[in-house]
Amino acid sequence: MSDAATARRLKDHSASLETMTRFVLATLALASGVYTYLGVRSLLDGTAAIVFFAAVIYSAAVSVGIYGFWTYLMRFLPEMRDGSSRLALLGIMALGSAMIIAMSSWLNAAALAGSAAVEQHLAETLEDYTADLDQANTNALGALSLLPDIQRAEERFARLADDERSSGALTGTSGSGSVVQLLTQMSAQMRELEANIRSTQEVVSELFREGQGRLAAMRGLVSESGAIAPRSDRFAEEAVALAGVIASLEQTSVAPSVARAAQDLSGGFIAPVADGSTADLAGRQDQVMATIRASVDAQSKALSDAAAEILAQPKVTERRYVPLSAAEAVLRYAGDFIPSWAGAISIDLLPGVLVAIMGVVQGAIRRGDENLADADRITAADMLRSLELHDALLARRATAASVEEVAVAPNDVEPAVASVHTRPSAGENVTPIPFSERKRQDP
Repeated sequence: MSDAATARRLKDHSASLETMTRFVLATLALASGVYTYLGVRSLLDGTAAIVFFAAVIYSAAVSVGIYGFWTYLMRFLPEMRDGSSRLALLGIMALGSAMIIAMSSWLNAAALAGSAAVEQHLAETLEDYTADLDQANTNALGALSLLPDIQRAEERFARLADDERSSGALTGTSGSGSVVQLLTQMSAQMRELEANIRSTQEVVSELFREGQGRLAAMRGLVSESGAIAPRSDRFAEEAVALAGVIASLEQTSVAPSVARAAQDLSGGFIAPVADGSTADLAGRQDQVMATIRASVDAQSKALSDAAAEILAQPKVTERRYVPLSAAEAVLRYAGDFIPSWAGAISIDLLPGVLVAIMGVVQGAIRRGDENLADADRITAADMLRSLELHDALLARRATAASVEEVAVAPNDVEPAVASVHTRPSAGENVTPIPFSERKRQDP
């Protein structure tokens, strides 16, 4: 098939698809307007009537703008022949596409994936609160890890006191003297510290169970079906209550109390005066009490170091739940909803593909026309128009000629008429009569 025939067929197809092209543009613009309405409605505040009319006006403006923008480009861009004009229109198309994405596509994405994005926000917030609760519980129960060491120290001091009382294992003299008194005092302090730690265990367990219940309620709201807005509101209420539980757990930790008690063991150590009946026994009691003091210092340092490790654990930062609208959630979690974003943008920018198709078709038509001869470029309509112009020109010339004949002078007419009347016919011998005499002879 020749280029001329191809160009003619492309022209015919282009003309036949013009109505279809307008229909496609109108449908895409309408679809974008509908989804824009659904997206913008979630962002507006006010009465139901105000929200409705504002969303309708905005979506209508978006639909009209998209339809007009792509219509202009589809008309003008394929007709551009020089590169500078074509590049200018391509730059305008890129700018217009960015504006369309800014005013419509993200709202379309909010309508397509807004509920799912809000649910993801709730799910990630739930994970953060779960981690906070676990960390707060760990910090609160951290002091419980010191119980074995405290129990061993308490039992050791109590056993040494019993041994010294019954058999004089430390001083060599049995009885309840100053050494037994000191060992009993240290055992009582360890027992008191143990009781203090155990007293908080039940409180921590109760708070942790309450936090677990709040998390279970929040987890149910995330997976529950139905409208996302009321679920998000109830989720916020549960989040506030859970934040209070976490703060209470942070304040329940007895690690600071253990650290202070450990320092008191060494700094507040008060050794009784040796009460031995002899100087030798008193000397031995002083030696044993010095040994006990060194042991207490070691035990105090161990407890202080262990409490410092617990206190060095990261604290739970105060977390505040921030509810998000569907549009805000889609923007924050855009990377997780790429298919929805692709569909929302494609609705708005698909006419750009039609513009590209028209540009390619018009380019092929122009190349086919350039290879045509001058005679092939003339259509039947052009021929009929040319014939009409030719006939009009001939009629105009005839009119001009008749006007010239009428405008001839009278003195030029008589000789012409005389020559006609005096011209003899062939084969006749006629004597011509002068025109003036013949005029006198005529009645």
